[in-house]
Amino acid sequence: MAAKPTVGFIGVGFMGHGMAKNIVEKGYFLTILGHRNRAPVDDLVKRGAKEAASVKDVAAASDIVFLCVTGSRQVEELVRGVAGLAAGARKGTIIADCSTSDPVSTLALASELESKGIHLIDAPLGGTPAQAEAGKLSTMIGASPEVFERVKPVCETWAAKVDHIGKVGDGHKMKLINNFLSLGYGAIYAEALTLAQKTGISPATFDKVLRGSRMDCGFYQTYFQYVLTRDRDAHKFTIANAAKDTRYLASLADAEGVANPIGSAVKNAYAAAQAAGKGEDFVPMLSDFVAAANGVKLGA
Repeated sequence: MAAKPTVGFIGVGFMGHGMAKNIVEKGYFLTILGHRNRAPVDDLVKRGAKEAASVKDVAAASDIVFLCVTGSRQVEELVRGVAGLAAGARKGTIIADCSTSDPVSTLALASELESKGIHLIDAPLGGTPAQAEAGKLSTMIGASPEVFERVKPVCETWAAKVDHIGKVGDGHKMKLINNFLSLGYGAIYAEALTLAQKTGISPATFDKVLRGSRMDCGFYQTYFQYVLTRDRDAHKFTIANAAKDTRYLASLADAEGVANPIGSAVKNAYAAAQAAGKGEDFVPMLSDFVAAANGVKLGA
């Protein structure tokens, strides 16, 4: 039996900690990069992971490196440079970008690395931090068939659903379209709740009608867990990340010559909240921002 690949992980935050935990607990030698929040790093080291001193050292120790960072700018910074992943990686190394990134950047980086014998693939995520901890995420992977077969067993340590979408870049394209749907619902919920409150219909009454109906779904439930109970941690995806993802979607639509007026409206909803200083709030809290702009309040 072939030896298991060695694995590196950069970005052990909300999603990354659970993913990395599942990798090391399922028998892979794991090297991680330090994080500004020491708690997840220290926890992973206690479970058997090794902490590297630099990005280059993570690459040198790993056959496969997973990145779970904010977006394309951060990925490009990690890959390039004299102390980056490309400098430390050996021929045949796979770099799997699990971030929600701009496909234009992904394709350019993949081409740049392929000339060095390094494979960049996109493996963006579906799910929540709780699902990451439980190993129940989903991922949509853009890669060649050969590279996909190499990375799939490691992805299965943290994902219950691993889909090979197509070639490099296709995973990030699909992720942006998926996020357009979910974040679009988030913006619609905010506006609908505000209109309901303004006309005398409370969030609780709103929920009583929609819950269990055809409009109910997992996204709705975590969003409304915040709306109804003020549980800030119910849906941990920031407005800043939402604004970034909708900007990437607009860029993709522009590159393909697609008119996307609804996408632009969704982007502007999150951009307005971010510009008002709400970027570190989570997506369901957009409902409070929209309500306040209209002179109403949704929760205690």
